[in-house]
Amino acid sequence: MIKYTLKESTTTVASQPKRYGVVKLTQDVHAHFFVSCVQEEGQQPKAPRKRDPKTHLQWVTQLVAQSEKVYSCYEAGPTGFALHRQLTALGVENIVIAPVRLDEQGKKVNNDQSDTLQLAGRLDRYVAGNKRIFTVVRVPTVEEEQRRVWPRQRKQLQGQRLSLASQGRGLVLTQGVSIDNLWWKEAKWKRHQTELAPWLLPHLEIFRKVILAIDEQIAQIDQKILRERKAKVEPKPKYAGDASLEVIEAEVCDWQRFGSWRKAGSYCGLTGGVSASGQSHSDLSITKVGNRRLRTALIEMAWRLALHQPNYWLTQKWASILSPKAKAHRRLRKKAIVAYARQLFVDLWKWKTGRITAEHLGWEMI
Repeated sequence: MIKYTLKESTTTVASQPKRYGVVKLTQDVHAHFFVSCVQEEGQQPKAPRKRDPKTHLQWVTQLVAQSEKVYSCYEAGPTGFALHRQLTALGVENIVIAPVRLDEQGKKVNNDQSDTLQLAGRLDRYVAGNKRIFTVVRVPTVEEEQRRVWPRQRKQLQGQRLSLASQGRGLVLTQGVSIDNLWWKEAKWKRHQTELAPWLLPHLEIFRKVILAIDEQIAQIDQKILRERKAKVEPKPKYAGDASLEVIEAEVCDWQRFGSWRKAGSYCGLTGGVSASGQSHSDLSITKVGNRRLRTALIEMAWRLALHQPNYWLTQKWASILSPKAKAHRRLRKKAIVAYARQLFVDLWKWKTGRITAEHLGWEMI
């Protein structure tokens, strides 16, 4: 039986004999503590225990030394992949999984202990060969993780800028006056100074100073991204946008990770859902399962290419709906641009992996 207490010993951990065979370890990871549960081969999971991060890693070190093989998992979350790298360095075969709903019966009674016990049962099935029991998250390299911080931070700053602008617009609306979210721009601000009530201006000025500071930081990040992309001297589709391309490439990390176009298409979460049982069959909205940052960048790029890449086969396919002269309903245009973006990502994957050329796609390159 596995003991949870660390014992002082005169012998080194590496010299300890193997006491256990295959061991599964599940962890519920938090900022200041971990809750872990172990299961020996062929036995029931042990009672979960709570430890601080340092003590937990010391205990795992001893567990690895005393076991033939240690498998482990934990759910992806705000703590990132630092624990995965630490466990891998100790010799643990760890996987990071997408968060799952563990209260399958809807009892509305779940906590860290029950979660780790539920994960233990699933990890046991995963090790036994049921690879579909988990959605395994690809762990980026340290360099890949550092690269995608810039576009992610840019998106966060854009959200903060929009939030502050909306607060200012909301304040003005309380006085029966409607302005847009770009009220803080120089030209519009000068006009609002003469049109709005004088007592509103000092309050809007507070918002505006913070917005301008954030806008300056966004501009600096844009310049950094532009310099790095120009330094690569790589051809790119005209009007694709440096910021969009950087978001897509930073989030994908490695284009070779997808073995087929279906896997590439499903990663961006733009695939339509299906509800089918017996004789009934209905198509649902997009699943949104995947990388939400990637979806946003793809939609932005899709609109630009649909307007400025007339020879692209996708633009020609959806011209009757997406062209500026098309008289299509807004709802139909939204559906069409989602389909456009999904296929665009597949085409980018084919192009990046050498399966197709830009000329064959009809792209105008720069």
